[in-house]
Amino acid sequence: MKLCIALDLPSAEENLALAESLKEYNIWMKIGFRAYIRDGKPFIKSLKKINPNFKLFLDLKLYDIPNTMADAAEEIAKLGIEMFNIHASAGEVAMRTVMDRLSTYKKRPLVLAVTALTSFDEKNFSSIYGKSIDEKAQEFAKMSYKNGLDGVVCSTFESQAIKTITSNNFLTLCPGIRPFGEDAGDQQRVANLELAKEQYVDFPVIGRPIYRDKNPKEKVEKILSIIEQ
Repeated sequence: MKLCIALDLPSAEENLALAESLKEYNIWMKIGFRAYIRDGKPFIKSLKKINPNFKLFLDLKLYDIPNTMADAAEEIAKLGIEMFNIHASAGEVAMRTVMDRLSTYKKRPLVLAVTALTSFDEKNFSSIYGKSIDEKAQEFAKMSYKNGLDGVVCSTFESQAIKTITSNNFLTLCPGIRPFGEDAGDQQRVANLELAKEQYVDFPVIGRPIYRDKNPKEKVEKILSIIEQ
């Protein structure tokens, strides 16, 4: 299990200050829509300058026609980040097109597919996809595994089942982690670290419980002590 911290603060300065305070740890950092649209490539360079061993997850959830997604994936690969994601809803052709395009890179980023956003509850999810979250998340996971992706983005509650139907080496990255029972906020399906470990989550993504804490470094140390047990 590897900690991934969501850099979702309102400004680049605040996100970089958080990263600076944690520079002694070789951890993963998640760069989302707002941060990348606002701060772009210079932000990635700044993070790597703080600690070249930071691993970066670019969370843009690509979803378009297959060739456009592959074009974007290739540009992402050129950024030097270690992981990014696409929407599984884009389908098998899109998945294969993205992975074929990246196959020319000696060291390509990990590619994950988003199954069901953790902000969905069952009612809203089924109104769009026509199936339960568990059922559709597993379908998307099998599709992603079949088409050569490295893993999926899912909730903690689906992680173990997804590994059972794919592979223990198929990665699960899980947002909505509230390590010590913090407020769920806008997330519907949240879990603590103990459950994440039980469900064999590879990447627990934690944001607000860390950057809203009065001492983020102390909070990270507490989280890492549990992850590394």
